[in-house]
Amino acid sequence: MTPLVVGQLLSPEYSLGLVALSFLISFAGSLVALICAGRMVGADGRPNLAAVACAAVALGGIGIWSMHFIGMLAYRLPVAISYNMPLTIVSLVAAILISGIALYLAGGRRKFSKPGWLAGSLLAGLGVCVMHYMGMFAMNMRASMEFDTGTVALSVAIAITAAAAALWLAFNLRKLTHQIAAAAVMGLAVCTMHYVGMSAASMICTAVAPTDALAIGGNYMGLSVFGTAGAVLIFIFWVVTGSSLDAPAPTASHRARTS
Repeated sequence: MTPLVVGQLLSPEYSLGLVALSFLISFAGSLVALICAGRMVGADGRPNLAAVACAAVALGGIGIWSMHFIGMLAYRLPVAISYNMPLTIVSLVAAILISGIALYLAGGRRKFSKPGWLAGSLLAGLGVCVMHYMGMFAMNMRASMEFDTGTVALSVAIAITAAAAALWLAFNLRKLTHQIAAAAVMGLAVCTMHYVGMSAASMICTAVAPTDALAIGGNYMGLSVFGTAGAVLIFIFWVVTGSSLDAPAPTASHRARTS
């Protein structure tokens, strides 16, 4: 291996297997979130906060954050990379909270609201970007980052557009086949935002990496995150379709009566 020189521009590579896993988990999280969203308003017209919470975890915690973290682990540089644990945890909590608020604004108050949808889309899109770049700054390595502002702006535009599409699909599609297709589109959009955002950064070799006693990393971290996220999704699906949240999703005629 050629020795690295301080100030050298590092060329990243990607693990294609982890890239594929990042899309798969984003698709699965988006699909479960769509199913949860259909139950966010009960038959009595009141918001089902348990379903809102499940949808927030499925979309924000799995479809967005887990995809992001696996995508980060797919990013390979010729220097070792670990991740600051507190920042990583904060980015996870932020993704879940922002997704929950955006979902509630769009459709958790008796019916789908266009003003709520627009506000939720902006909030979710900007929140995804904050979470994404917070995750990048959580990287602990012998390199510094420089960002291309044009590419960063493009990633923000993609995030807001993807959030708007995701929220609209969540409250306007009911057939499972349509939800599956929508989840694939949502997963692709989230992945596009992530990898465009990653391409905005240029990594410059530095002499030393900052000391970080609370860093996490490892060769099997991606598979661990995928497995944990998959188990959480299975649990959420079981809860939402089980007896604890067994109130049926409101029908179109009921939504019309309550609008």
